[in-house]
Amino acid sequence: EVQLVESGGGLVQPGGSLRLSCAASGFAFDDYAMNWVRQAPGKGLEWVSVVRRFGGSRYYAESMKGRFTISRDNAKNTIYLQMNSLRPEDTAVYYCHGRELGTWNEYWGQGTQVTVSS
Repeated sequence: EVQLVESGGGLVQPGGSLRLSCAASGFAFDDYAMNWVRQAPGKGLEWVSVVRRFGGSRYYAESMKGRFTISRDNAKNTIYLQMNSLRPEDTAVYYCHGRELGTWNEYWGQGTQVTVSS
């Protein structure tokens, strides 16, 4: 059974930090590029960041550059998103997403809520 399980969300004050984790199982994790995608209340999905198969290439949406850091540990089948200098507009459900290169195979986690509020 394929699973992507996010954790680490919660309530944080503006300017604070959170670290999200996504633990993967049931598929060849090493073969997948892994993304974080978010959905703010009443809005569509917004891509946040991607880390390629072996962690060497990482890309971010413009508004996250310098504040968010994505990483992966292939030994643990886990990706992370370190979020610093959080803003109220970062409030969203954050989803973990995996896509196998060269195929249409993709998987989604169930999401974890991040709320930035004073």
